[in-house]
Amino acid sequence: MISLQKPIDQYLNHLASQRGLSLVTINNYQRNLAEFVALVLDINLTEWSELESDHVRLMVKKLNQKGIKARSIATKLSALRSFLTYLVDNEVLTFNPAKGVVAPKLDNPLPKNISVDEVFQLLDMDDNDPLSLRDNAMMELMYSSGLRLSELVSLNLKDIKIHKKEMIVLGKGSKQRLLPITEKAIVAIGAWLKVRSDYCEPGETALFTSKLKKRISVRSVQARMEKWGLQQNLASHLNPHKLRHSFATHMLESSGNLRAVQTLLGHADLSTTQVYTHLDFQHLSEVYDKAHPRSKRKK
Repeated sequence: MISLQKPIDQYLNHLASQRGLSLVTINNYQRNLAEFVALVLDINLTEWSELESDHVRLMVKKLNQKGIKARSIATKLSALRSFLTYLVDNEVLTFNPAKGVVAPKLDNPLPKNISVDEVFQLLDMDDNDPLSLRDNAMMELMYSSGLRLSELVSLNLKDIKIHKKEMIVLGKGSKQRLLPITEKAIVAIGAWLKVRSDYCEPGETALFTSKLKKRISVRSVQARMEKWGLQQNLASHLNPHKLRHSFATHMLESSGNLRAVQTLLGHADLSTTQVYTHLDFQHLSEVYDKAHPRSKRKK
């Protein structure tokens, strides 16, 4: 076990010190690689140098048999592949046995979003309860700027520039980006700031806090948004990611500027943003089918 774990520890240290990856990303790598350590031991290997491509294929098969989704297996396999590349670079291995191994085929589901009308329905809140004001500010801000959930909860007071209508966000890979904020979100944040002192200790830096008087947790945000989705009678389940996806879809439909949406979302790779072009095309197809004289079906 020690001979398997030591190279992983060195690799994780490399990710932190040399590549500057965030703690969340490093923890994800650690969790995925720990699963492979168990699988390697299960097939009676004690050194990474003993690993062959057939072993990796067998491990992928076992993950699939456990009922793990194809996308999760692909993520785990990517983590293993990166780790083994590190071992090759450091001459622990002569080749990467995971390089030619293919994960199960992805079903590639499109991101789910809600319509513009549903966003207005959700944010049409007439409730002056302090926590409702906080929730409204969180949802307005997430839809305003397409924030990730992790980015929302990590926001500090100093990150919001009220008068400039902009904020600084710390995204994946500890990369900062400057984002605009809508007027509606500015008003909602202002309303929350008037009551925020009742929900935090002196010196608390977090923008959004909870009844416990500390930074709000990811789970709390998820639960509150689910609650508001039901209370505002949305047709589908609401979660933070759905608001981010809705922002991206609506911005692309209105602007057609893929590069701008990529920058706003903080995507390092344009291909990650391009999934929204499929959603946009679906919308255009529906309009086309309804409007084109040769596309209309006979009644």
